[in-house]
Amino acid sequence: MTNLRTRDIVALGFMTFALFIGAGNIIFPPIVAQQAGEHVWLAAFGFLITAVGLPVITIMALSRVEGSIQNLSSPLGKIASLILTVVCYLAVGPLFATPRTATVSYEIGFSSYFGTSSSSLLIYSAIYFAIVTVVSLYPNKLLDTVGHFLAPLKIISLAILGIAAFAIPAGFIPPAINNYVTAPVSEGFVNGYLTMDTLGALVFGIVIIHAIHSRGVTNKKLVTKYAVIASLISGVGLTLVYLSLFKLGLGSHEVAPNAANGAVILHAYVQHAFGDLGSLFLTAMIFLACMVTAIGLTCACAEYFSELTKIPYKILVFILIGFSFIISNLGLTKLITVSVPVLSAIYPPAIVVILLSFFWKFFNRPSSVVAPVTAIAFLFGLFDAVKVAGFESYLPDFIQHLPLNEQNLAWLIPSLCVLVIVIVLDKVRK
Repeated sequence: MTNLRTRDIVALGFMTFALFIGAGNIIFPPIVAQQAGEHVWLAAFGFLITAVGLPVITIMALSRVEGSIQNLSSPLGKIASLILTVVCYLAVGPLFATPRTATVSYEIGFSSYFGTSSSSLLIYSAIYFAIVTVVSLYPNKLLDTVGHFLAPLKIISLAILGIAAFAIPAGFIPPAINNYVTAPVSEGFVNGYLTMDTLGALVFGIVIIHAIHSRGVTNKKLVTKYAVIASLISGVGLTLVYLSLFKLGLGSHEVAPNAANGAVILHAYVQHAFGDLGSLFLTAMIFLACMVTAIGLTCACAEYFSELTKIPYKILVFILIGFSFIISNLGLTKLITVSVPVLSAIYPPAIVVILLSFFWKFFNRPSSVVAPVTAIAFLFGLFDAVKVAGFESYLPDFIQHLPLNEQNLAWLIPSLCVLVIVIVLDKVRK
């Protein structure tokens, strides 16, 4: 029986952490903190549930089913499970998350040097995705390239930013605005969706399991054990990063008042903390953060679609990178505009599937419990998606008066009600 060395376990944890931390994870906490103001730690609590708690739980759930979303969602039935799996992979792969890593890293790190023209982005994204392709073609080397090399660099740069955030006094703390005034926890919870960490965890599960297998570990209990340890290491890392970024955002009002987004806050704060060297440091940190995430997403998507379609892995890497390259050149604004409604629709059913996977053994027929609750979560998630997309007027009037509708969590109460009903029916029917 092969065991992982302590060095490899730590590298696996670092790799898992590094896969999660993309540009979105660095951008969203500062703007949440600035807008939440005096309610920042309530908002942070909600944010950490969806941006740390759920991803860690997801890796744990996947470690019990060989890293496969399809196995995890099998109680939904073959077709529904396949649809959910494909949608998750496409959303966090070539349609949204992978292109976003290129556009965000360019707009934050490089646009101040090379301008904002479409031709500059085209050249940058071509070079960026060429590097991603080279590393992604050799997934068995991920623990070496990412775990032992890229991840430590990324962690050191994040640590420097985090220490600066806590070392510099916060200064004036503004009052909360928007939904953070009345519902900071639920607003933070929904903003945690935007990191895409839970969907990312669904996809990264297979990468983490394959990294463990690449070291010769085949025993299922050991694979689960090492994946759980890796998820806990990454969870601690994510929490520390987010708390330091919330502290940074809280103290940013004087250097970037009423900022439009987290990128503006980061630029201003790093310039304030480190001077002219700050811009260079931020460029390197964002580039590393995005690059590692893009590599992980490409490997995961290529692994999955290779198993599904029997197309060779390396050919799929080129196909997926090609799609990501094209979509990244549409621009960040269009990407975010389209992705937010899609995320609002697919997050609720994904959360239901992940959480209920831990309770299969308590149900007589898991499918009779998981499928109805997931269907309701998806239905009400669609209502939230329509609302976020700006078509609220087309929804029936009763939707507007559902509990938690204002917080974009209208799916929660109906899902819990259906869960109670189907559990009772499951027990009664035997």
